[in-house]
Amino acid sequence: MTMLHVHDTHPALITRLKRADGHLRAVIDMIETGKPCLEIAQQMQAVEKAVANAKRALIHDHLDHCLDAKHSAADRDELKAISRYL
Repeated sequence: MTMLHVHDTHPALITRLKRADGHLRAVIDMIETGKPCLEIAQQMQAVEKAVANAKRALIHDHLDHCLDAKHSAADRDELKAISRYL
């Protein structure tokens, strides 16, 4: 059986993703109701950014909590910095 892997930051991450989900549903509604493409594209950009920020937060949390103690704070900071390019 797999152990649950839960961090203190996960509830906030879930909140972020639910908000992004709501925005995505709004984008679908905009398309279905024939809103202008510019407005749709702007909202899609916001959804994309929200998901990317949530992913970044998850990765940073993982780096902070899941790396072995043998990794220094400088190692974690470097990994966080490079994770921006994911």
